[in-house]
Amino acid sequence: MKSLLFSRFLLLLPWVLIVIIVLDIDSSRAPLPARAPRGGGAGSGEPRSAAARPPAQRRPEAALPTIYAITPTYSRPVQKAELTRLANTFRQVARLHWILVEDAAARSELVTRFVAAAGLPCTHLHVPTPRRYKRPGLPRATEQRNAGLAWLRQRHQHLPPPQPGVLFFADDDNTYSLELFQEMRTTRKVSVWPVGLVGGRRYERPVVENGKVVGWYTGWRADRPFAIDMAGFAVSLQVILSHPKAVFKRRGSQPGMQESDFLKQITTVEELEPKANNCTKVLVWHTRTEKVNLANEPKYHLDTVTIEV
Repeated sequence: MKSLLFSRFLLLLPWVLIVIIVLDIDSSRAPLPARAPRGGGAGSGEPRSAAARPPAQRRPEAALPTIYAITPTYSRPVQKAELTRLANTFRQVARLHWILVEDAAARSELVTRFVAAAGLPCTHLHVPTPRRYKRPGLPRATEQRNAGLAWLRQRHQHLPPPQPGVLFFADDDNTYSLELFQEMRTTRKVSVWPVGLVGGRRYERPVVENGKVVGWYTGWRADRPFAIDMAGFAVSLQVILSHPKAVFKRRGSQPGMQESDFLKQITTVEELEPKANNCTKVLVWHTRTEKVNLANEPKYHLDTVTIEV
């Protein structure tokens, strides 16, 4: 019996060896899996580069419209503190160009040093407000905003359209959510949104029905054509360039009416584009720094060093 089994084993052994050899040859001919490129790729354990991402995930920064933020500023004890807070916000916004306009006859050393160290694309301008317009109750920052508009138009007047961009008036005493800049960047003509802590109320906002602005929720003069705060709207750069005479007016303009006087020159209420979830989210606050108590400040400098505050 054993001899019979042994003889059968010897007969089958060559065939088993042949099958093993054939399988080994086939496996050696199979193509090798493609290697991921050096420095990243699927299965490499490292994040894929922007070039390796699917087209739907690509959002190159260069393709974003530039946001131009015009900020009037003037000398006061809290000026550097408020500019620092604003610059810390702007550093986190892609493709933002800061147009900082001093209310002064010349650039101050404080703001010049601040701009040089801010690490932001920034244009530093200056224009003084005439003394006759510095009385209480008169509109403020008119000359500074107009200087920013003039610089913007001069820079772009010889460039061919289209020129994607968005203009925003960013006062230095406000607080801005980063989400606000995402909202305004898609502005086609003039976009609007609520503003917090303004007009004697927790917020003011455009009233929206069926995606259109139909009125204003405001604590002061709801009869204004555009009952909105300076921080509550953005304008397409193309609109600014196509209306070269649209500026903030001094003659005949009343306090609180500068926004309406300006917007009437470039748009209508029906054309406004509601942002911030149909104007139901507050993304900017009209904060004001508390008046600084300097009662103990000496009349003459007594410290052994000079410190810029």
